[in-house]
Amino acid sequence: MDLQLKGKTAVVTGSTAGIGLSIAEELAREGVKVFVAGRTQPKIDEALNVVRKAGDAEGVVADAGTAEGCAALIKRVPKVDVLVNNLGIYEAKPFAEIPDEDWLKLFQVNVMSGVRLSRHYFPQMLASGWGRVIFVASESGVMTPPEMIHYGMTKSSQLALCRGMAELTKGTQVTVNTVLPGPTMSEGIVDFLKSVSPHAKDAAEAEAEFFRVHRSSSLLQRLIDPAEIAHMVAYLASPLSAATNGAALRVEGGLLRSIV
Repeated sequence: MDLQLKGKTAVVTGSTAGIGLSIAEELAREGVKVFVAGRTQPKIDEALNVVRKAGDAEGVVADAGTAEGCAALIKRVPKVDVLVNNLGIYEAKPFAEIPDEDWLKLFQVNVMSGVRLSRHYFPQMLASGWGRVIFVASESGVMTPPEMIHYGMTKSSQLALCRGMAELTKGTQVTVNTVLPGPTMSEGIVDFLKSVSPHAKDAAEAEAEFFRVHRSSSLLQRLIDPAEIAHMVAYLASPLSAATNGAALRVEGGLLRSIV
């Protein structure tokens, strides 16, 4: 299927690994010029080696989890057609042991990165008459996990941010949507699984125990491939998704049991 994205430009934050890298690769394959954003040049170079096999890409060294990093990214890429707010961090920690600093850190990275970049790019999209803003949130924004409540809070905030921004697009060809991945294979996932299943002998056992004990409602019962998330994001970035706006689209393996 031709997603009609040839000639568009996109910024994807947190795109040197995991879901972000897969999104960058998928968009490049569809003819988008992708700006890969990350914190270090070596990681950017590694990502570009992957993305450039699919299409056109440039790297931007900028920590979008900070105000200074967002400013640097905007200076380097002042205008785009598609903004994918993918940057995010997480950790497992008992609620009573989460200090203020951790709450604020996750909010700064997971929420304010998207706020700051959207505040710049979104009005331009409205003025130009076309654009896509996509937040990569999590099923944790709907069903907050007890082992990472501060993370779930940030993902719920992204849902509110998306819907509020979408209300500002009425009658335009700009859309704002959120994707809700479930537990996905990434660089840090093995350490996370071991932290919640410390008695598991290896990564495979930790994964199986995690879904059996902590995510028993999952219908997939395995970690999601980042490419499975990227397919959804590429569709939302395309003109073909024009009738989808202000939505939260699930790619969480059937973990959520509610039908709306």
